[in-house]
Formats: sequence, structure tokens, C-alpha cells
Amino acid sequence: MQTVETDILILGAGGAGLFAALHAKKANPDLDVTIAVKGLLGKCGCTRMVQGGYNVALSPEDSVERHFMDTIEGGGWLNDQDLAWLLVETAPKRIRELETELGCFFDRNPDGTVHQKAFAGQTFDRTVHKGDLTGIEIINRLAEQVWRRDVKRLEDHRALDFIRSEDGSELAGVLMLDMRTGEPLLVRTRATLLATGGGPTMYRYHTPSGDKSCDGLAMALRVGLPLRDIEMVQFHPTGLLAGEGTRMTGTVLEEGLRGSGGYLTDSAGKRFMFDYDPRGERATRDIVSRSIMDRIRKGFASPHGGVYIEMGHLGPDRVRREFKGMVERCEDCGFDLAAGRVEVIPTAHYMMGGVEFKADCTTELPRLYTAGEDTGGVHGANRLGGNGVANSTVFGGIAGDVMGARTKQAGALPDPNQHAIDEAIARAFAPLRRHPGNLPEMRERLYSIMWNDVGILRSAESLEHGAAALDTLSHDIADCGVADDSRRYNLTWMDRLNLENLTLVSRAIAAAANFRRDSRGAHFREDFPGVSNLAASAYTRLRLKDSYPKVEAAPVTFSRVRPGESLLRPAAAE
Repeated sequence: MQTVETDILILGAGGAGLFAALHAKKANPDLDVTIAVKGLLGKCGCTRMVQGGYNVALSPEDSVERHFMDTIEGGGWLNDQDLAWLLVETAPKRIRELETELGCFFDRNPDGTVHQKAFAGQTFDRTVHKGDLTGIEIINRLAEQVWRRDVKRLEDHRALDFIRSEDGSELAGVLMLDMRTGEPLLVRTRATLLATGGGPTMYRYHTPSGDKSCDGLAMALRVGLPLRDIEMVQFHPTGLLAGEGTRMTGTVLEEGLRGSGGYLTDSAGKRFMFDYDPRGERATRDIVSRSIMDRIRKGFASPHGGVYIEMGHLGPDRVRREFKGMVERCEDCGFDLAAGRVEVIPTAHYMMGGVEFKADCTTELPRLYTAGEDTGGVHGANRLGGNGVANSTVFGGIAGDVMGARTKQAGALPDPNQHAIDEAIARAFAPLRRHPGNLPEMRERLYSIMWNDVGILRSAESLEHGAAALDTLSHDIADCGVADDSRRYNLTWMDRLNLENLTLVSRAIAAAANFRRDSRGAHFREDFPGVSNLAASAYTRLRLKDSYPKVEAAPVTFSRVRPGESLLRPAAAE
């Protein structure tokens, strides 16, 4: 088996991974930095798909404290407050870095200041953007800067498993698969960053691309790491509903549409959101998503089973000007967003839960760092729109700084555990030696289980039914082979590995959701609809024990503000 050595290995080429590479090279230019990515650098990752924007307190009328309180209250008081504070405090520095050092061009006001638009769940309009294509602007500039530097790339390489050291005390490297040849590759490294992103593509309607399959979270589970609040899966309220047979279904119609005054209406033409929340369409994503599902349940669904978004009352010319990307996306599917109405449905969008980590991006496994959507604790029970790309860039930069400062080229690399390598290879290559199964049918089963039993509206009955069905599906996938045993660019094999990882993380979501017996943020239990005592808030911590997810509760530390209190002065809070 081929082996590669590097000082720093970064898994993932989204906002977190690229920022980490740049900051690591800046901290120590002599280090060997390698980025491994499932596709092509600059073309992969969820950051590129960001439409809405980047939350940051820039205006004199706004403040870091106000951004922090919005984040904590939106997160249902489950956030790690030190991580949330680091997010909002560092965001202004990071947005200036994006503009002045990396060359991003964000929209401006006539007076030259950065334009900030309204996003739901926030008490101030603080979302910086580039039209409705913010992510492309950020990733393009980041990729250009990475290409200019001596950063090595392993493109078309997927990570299979973390490999501990011989004595098991630390991380020694990562077993990769070169998808171009189908051959395994062991990358030995002094420090590794997990930044593969989440990607809840186990749900029938989802926003990320199909190659996002929770690989990093599945790897973390298999190596014994704890996941925090993994039950917290965010559904974006307005996923395009274009009918079956098109991958455009599920893609996001961005939150700025509702922030600018868009209406949600049902099949009877009623604007219904004020029946559920005084903020109407500008309520947080969890509330809007549940409201839409309730309206659908009550028999007011659109022809394809959703509701409508309407923008025409704002003026078609204004809509075309301010939301050019969204208008064109809808036109491609035959819909007129500017003057008509478009069918939408909640779509799985983001995972607030993930690997437990500290403010310096370290994990409990020495030499392994993590940043971005692979992590848990920053957003609590619900992420504010616009805080996601801020999370990736803020903590990606911190991870790069820390790895660059702490990683020394002197000394031998940790010796990998050969038994762990053998086990990882056996698991990944097993499908090539087994009788082929019906992968499309298994994926459809996964969609149905997660959408119907572990979706937006949950109960003990649905979650127990879903967990049992997921266990059965997991065994069926383990027995499933692929028809083509060739290794080079075997996409069926890749789909089989994706499905295995998605099902493992789905089992974790179902277990944690059944354990949490209250409703908080994105997690809503129909049998426990109330919010439990905020002052006694606890987050879930889940590990794999004997191949099954085991969950425990851990108390939230209110390190900066307690429920019922605020960091804002009374005048600022009005």
C-alpha cells in the first residue's frame, strides 16, 4: 500500500479547510500542508453553495453582544457559550480578512459601507453578502489563494477511516482511497483537521450535493469520538419543490426572500405564518419549518405536497435585481419567482451537532482537530441563517493558526496501528467481494425512514420505529456488494460507501432524538412539545459502544449569560 507523509493533513476543501490551509502556511511557511478532497479543490463543499450570506456585527448600531444573544437565544440555550462568543467576536476580523487580504467583493451601500441584509431570527440586519451567490465569491477567492501557495492536493481522494497510533493514544494518520485508481493510500501526518462538513443527505428533501454523506462524522464515530447534539438537524423552510425526477427539488430558495418581505401561502391562498408566530415569515427556521409541515398535514398542501412562496407584491423588477440567482434557478424549473408563486417544502440543510471540540479546535484524540459543520456546540439547537459560513471561516482560521504554531517538523511521525489499517481496508473493500444488492431501493428506504420517522415532527413511537428500521437497513447494507468489481472511478462502490456512512450517522440522530425528551430548536417532540427548564439545560453526548449508539446527558455551562439574563443594556435590547 502506498504511503504519503505530510506535516498537516486537511480533510475537506470548503471554507473551513481552505482557511485552515492558508492560516497554517502563514503561521509556519515551512510546514508541508496537504488538502484531501473528495472531488476537485474549489468545486466541492457546502460553503460554495451558500446563497444568503455571512453574519457579522459591523454597524455602530449593532454589537458583538447583540449578535451573541441572538445566537444563544436562537440556539435554545444549548450552545457552548465560549464557542459562540468566539464565533461572533472573530467574525468582524474574518470578514475584513476576506475583503482586504483575500479579495472578496461584497455588496456595498451607496456610501461605500458593506451592505447587510435581513435574515430570520435576528434583531439586526447583519448579513453580509454578494447578491445571493455569496459562497461562490468566498470559495473562488480562497481557492485562488491556496493555488498560489505551496499547498499539496489530493483530489478525488475520499477519507475512509482515522488510524490511531500503535499504542492507540493519538492519531497517526488517515486511510484514504484514491478514487482514480481504486487503491488505498495511507497518509501519515503530525496533525489532521477534520473539515469534511456534515451534509444531511439522508433525508428525502435535502440541500447539499449527493457527495456529501457525513463521512467525517461516521469516521469520528468509528474511532470512538463523542458527538454533541447530533439530533439537531436543521431544515431550511424553503426548499424548491420542482417535482420528482429533478435534483433541483430540495435546493434552497434563500432566507433573504423571507427577510425582504416574501409571503408563505397555502393552497387556499392564505398567508399563514402569523397564525404560528408574531414574527411571521421572519421567525427562525425551526418554527417556519414546523408551521409549514402542520399546514400540509391539515390538508392545505400545494399540488406537489408543499406550500408557496410569493414575492410579486415587492415588485418583479426589484426581485429580479436583488435575487438574480434565485429568479434564474426558478426559471430553469419553469417557475416565475419574481411575479408568480413557487412551491417550496422544508429541506434538510445543516447539522448543528457534531464532534465535541474546544476553542482551539482540538478534540479528545490528540493530533486531531476539527472545524466547521463537523463540529457540535457552536449553534446549539438551531443555527441562525448566516452563522454557518461564519462558523467555517472563523474556526477554520483558528485551526490553521493552532496547527501551524504547534506542529513541529522535528521528530518521527507516530507509527500507525496495523490492525486498524487492516480493519479499515476490509470494511471499505468488502462490497467488491459480495453479491450485488439493490442500492437504489436501500437509499429510498433511508429517505423514507428519516423523512417520516426522524424528521421535523418526532415522537417516541416514530423514533423507535425509525431506529429499528435503520438497524435492519444497516445490516442489509453491510451484506450488500456492487455488481462491478473494478476499482477505478467505481461510482456504484462510492455510493455504497456513502450509504453506509449516512446510515451510521442516521442511527446516531435517531438515538439522540429519542433520548432528548423535550422540544428545543430544530428538535421537536410531539409527545414532549414543551421546552424543559432552561436553567437545567443539558446537551446530548453520543458514542458508539459495541457498534450501537449510546447517549448520555451533560450539563450546559452558562459561562457568559444565564437564561433570563442578557448581555445587552436595556436601551440596546429594545
